[in-house]
Amino acid sequence: MISIVIPLVNEEESLPPLYQEIVEAARANNLDIEIRFVDDGSRDSSWNVITELAKQDVRVHGLRFRRNFGKAAALSAGFQAARGDVIVTLDADLQDDPKEIPRFLAKMDTGLDVVSGWKRVRHDPWHKVLPSRVFNALVGWVTGVNLHDHNCGMKSYRAEIFREVRLYGELHRFIPVLAAARGWKVGEIDIQHRARKFGVGKYMGVDRFVKGLLDLMTVKFLTGFGRRPQHLLGSLGLLSFLIGNLGMVYLAVTWLIRLQNPEAFPPLHERPALIYALAALLMGAQLMSMGFLAELITAYHSRDTDSYSIAETTEARSNTEYPVPSATV
Repeated sequence: MISIVIPLVNEEESLPPLYQEIVEAARANNLDIEIRFVDDGSRDSSWNVITELAKQDVRVHGLRFRRNFGKAAALSAGFQAARGDVIVTLDADLQDDPKEIPRFLAKMDTGLDVVSGWKRVRHDPWHKVLPSRVFNALVGWVTGVNLHDHNCGMKSYRAEIFREVRLYGELHRFIPVLAAARGWKVGEIDIQHRARKFGVGKYMGVDRFVKGLLDLMTVKFLTGFGRRPQHLLGSLGLLSFLIGNLGMVYLAVTWLIRLQNPEAFPPLHERPALIYALAALLMGAQLMSMGFLAELITAYHSRDTDSYSIAETTEARSNTEYPVPSATV
């Protein structure tokens, strides 16, 4: 089964034609699908449209938030409810073409676990396109996962990925990065991007770029040092400690020289280097303390499966199908 997860906010006009396009694409390609709409706190009649579609088609399912919680929360809820082996996400604004779904599935058949869409030709205003291109280049440089369009809403995933990748905050755009860090294979295809027909963009704005940069820093830390935070914090702490100690040694030497020649150096309490050296020592101690606390938290909340990802096994059946025989007397 293919689960199609669609987060939305105030898209009452787009939902009926989107549903029709999905159904037609599934029928033309003989796909077994389910459609899961996640209403992220809409204030229009989107939920009424979803309930009507659900009454007409048992493949349609809806989930409604009490208020707007953000796209990451909407996708996370949809992923948890999805029953398919493959999950396809697309936006509800009709800019993503459901006819592309078979191409995503065909690309996954080549051995990929995540396929991201690339809107090579975009029908968005320049003030949205330009920051997006800068952001995508930055994400590729920082993470090593080079996709042309990390922000594209149309992607496909193997459902098993979400047993290992947990979403929170605004990390939905970094799912391919988080999956790649666990060893899943990530690729992309170029897709058709259509101009918006109804309403305005819901997940956009100036603060979106700033939040994206902060989330990128979080993702880099999680993928690089999530299981070993002391390696980063401790290293920075030791470096700060070294700088502070070198500064203190230098001040001690100059103090000894000043005992013999008071005119050679000013008194210690008049030297900024003393403040800098003490600050470096204190910062080093704080960073190392933070590293130890982070290690304690990680050890307390970690699971064995957090440190690896199994691709396949030679075990054909689980141990429950081959129970251990009881001891005979």
